[in-house]
Amino acid sequence: MKNLLRFLAVATLIVSAAYAADDVVSALHGTVTKVDSASKTIVVKAKDGTEQTVHYTEKTAVWGADKTAEGAKDTYKGVAAGSEVVVQYTEKAGEKSATEVDKVGKDGMKYVDGTVEKVAADGKTVTVKAADGTEHTFAVAGKAVATSATKGGKATVYYTDEGGKMVAHFFEKL
Repeated sequence: MKNLLRFLAVATLIVSAAYAADDVVSALHGTVTKVDSASKTIVVKAKDGTEQTVHYTEKTAVWGADKTAEGAKDTYKGVAAGSEVVVQYTEKAGEKSATEVDKVGKDGMKYVDGTVEKVAADGKTVTVKAADGTEHTFAVAGKAVATSATKGGKATVYYTDEGGKMVAHFFEKL
């Protein structure tokens, strides 16, 4: 009986570790209302009007118009009250931890809302039809972004212009 209990305890720990390693990344689009370097947090007012606090670390990537990621070690690299951002984060025990902060707008990423028209079989391109009827084809950066785009689904595509191509970094389901 003791061996069975030990086995179950170890199995539970292994399964828990496997789930913890597969953290779900969520996105929050809004305007920064506060940056607190002492507590390493930013407060973002979301589209729906709610304010959410997200923690950052030295490992949090901050993407700007220069298309390079910089660590958040010192000044949080230009993210300030009034900045429009998309924060990619994981959540554990109700605490949000930023994995990446993307500046949005003139000095950062762009975005388009629309309906996913086509996802390439290899997942490397996605075509989205905007409300004005224009179609935009995006090269997909990374491996996880295309998996959240489904044909016929409504989405916001966050992208950069790189070498004449629109490169989608992630999709937010609408």
